[in-house]
Amino acid sequence: MTKTILSRYLDPEVLSHVADRHIEPQGLVVGNLAGAHKSPMSGFAVEFAGHREYVPGDDPKHVDWRVYFTRDKLFVKQYELETNFVCHLLLDISASMRYGEGRHQKMLYAAQMATTLGYSIVRQSDKVSLVSFNDRVVGVVPASNSMAQVVRMTHHLDEIEPADKTNIADCLNEVAGRIGRREIIFVFSDFFGDLDQLEQAVQRLRYNKHEVVLFQILHHDELAFDFDGMIKFMGLEVPDELLAQPEDLRRGYLTALNRFNEQFQDIAQRNGCERVLCDTSRDLRDVLIDYLNLRSQLNRGR
Repeated sequence: MTKTILSRYLDPEVLSHVADRHIEPQGLVVGNLAGAHKSPMSGFAVEFAGHREYVPGDDPKHVDWRVYFTRDKLFVKQYELETNFVCHLLLDISASMRYGEGRHQKMLYAAQMATTLGYSIVRQSDKVSLVSFNDRVVGVVPASNSMAQVVRMTHHLDEIEPADKTNIADCLNEVAGRIGRREIIFVFSDFFGDLDQLEQAVQRLRYNKHEVVLFQILHHDELAFDFDGMIKFMGLEVPDELLAQPEDLRRGYLTALNRFNEQFQDIAQRNGCERVLCDTSRDLRDVLIDYLNLRSQLNRGR
């Protein structure tokens, strides 16, 4: 049973190209275990960072005696502390994520992406949690760096049925209230909603020094509007129906979508976030490889 569930969300072909890729935070992080990432706190371990003046109570073994002999004053060596990081995977499970069939369904595509990234993070001994939400936080799989965490996440995902409307802003604010340290937030959603409220929630996360990555999951139909013939459009989050010829709507729809996406991109740039547009018609392996390559380039440029 567990093996079947795992295979639904973890593709061996994708893992073979992604699992060994190291995911580095793009800033300083604060964890609670020894790890491989720079912490904003100084300690007595790993890499020399500088000196500070000795104060009573400091361990004499950290005194730099060579500095003492040249300056006749006591200074203590400080080192950069390395730490693990915690990544929170926030998955939109509102009704609009139900759109699409098979592996192109937005919900399944987002869940597979989140699980694959979560697997990679746990594999490098960092912690990952999973939060599912629609107009409220529905479920939480608390952070862990155990490989059993991947099983727990996939079991949670397998119990989910996309439903109800989206309220991303309130859910992000609730998550922000639960975490108080520099961590990483990956959000998987179509982000259809009030962008002004979303920006306020993102600003709170960024104020608390969290790294935020916004994975915008859209079906190819939503991006291209390639429909022919008379179509009945049915709302997934509202009970509206519209019978229309797609060619009568295409230009107006694409104009509105482009305006929405431009505003969304501006929000990400203003607040120092990454926004990653994901077309569910693309192979998940290619999307993840492109993202991880871009992430590596950004880290090298810092």
